Amino acid sequence: MAFNKVVIAGINTSELTVLKEEEKIALLKEIRATGSREARDKLIKGNLRLVLSVIQHFTGRGEDIDDLFQIGVVGLIKAINNFDLSKEVRFSTYCVPMISGELRRHLRDYSPVKVSRSLRDLAYKAIQARERLTVKLQREPDIDEIAKDIGEKKADVVIALESISDPVSLYEPVYSDSEDTVYILDQISDRNDVESRMDEITIRDAIKALGEREQRILRLRFLQGKTQTEVANEIGISQAQVSRLEKNAIFRIKGSL
Repeated sequence: MAFNKVVIAGINTSELTVLKEEEKIALLKEIRATGSREARDKLIKGNLRLVLSVIQHFTGRGEDIDDLFQIGVVGLIKAINNFDLSKEVRFSTYCVPMISGELRRHLRDYSPVKVSRSLRDLAYKAIQARERLTVKLQREPDIDEIAKDIGEKKADVVIALESISDPVSLYEPVYSDSEDTVYILDQISDRNDVESRMDEITIRDAIKALGEREQRILRLRFLQGKTQTEVANEIGISQAQVSRLEKNAIFRIKGSL
């Protein structure tokens, strides 16, 4: 697994077993018929690797991996409680959206981005509809089905769900080949990028064209944060002279732009 430790939430992941689909269905039938706690525990343990695979898509956001794992298990338990044995669908196929939904709910409730109340309310309605339809259809519904269920426009539902999604860092890698890593920032075009770089080059050239004393004054004032009086004492001239030289230097740099 793609984690830095073997033990997650007190469970040794290297010792987890994986049940076959027919074994899962047999355990589900036993749970429905007898309410066997032993069968339920066996089914939960036999699907913990599935939980681990789902939470990999939710890591890297500052969340504790143990917390995500436990929340994922809650989603797994909900899937066990709501799975319809009469539907011809694989249990794991049904589990994934239930686990993902539980994780999204947790991340949504602790989202650092604030959105309007109306958007948040619509997003909550859409999420509830998605979970309700997942139970009914035994699969994750698409946006059209969710919008129809709550009587809202598809575009409004999409915007609402996007508004509560987690922000992604511009420095999150999207592709890595050996030492050449491509980040999200690299995929975003900037129409002003060339122009801003040309301005930067022009400013550097303009500073180099200044006299040594003017360069020193700018360096002390704007890089070291010294006052004009402190600069005057260090250079050995009056504060009025420092002010005049500073203004002239800035004027010449602006003229170059």
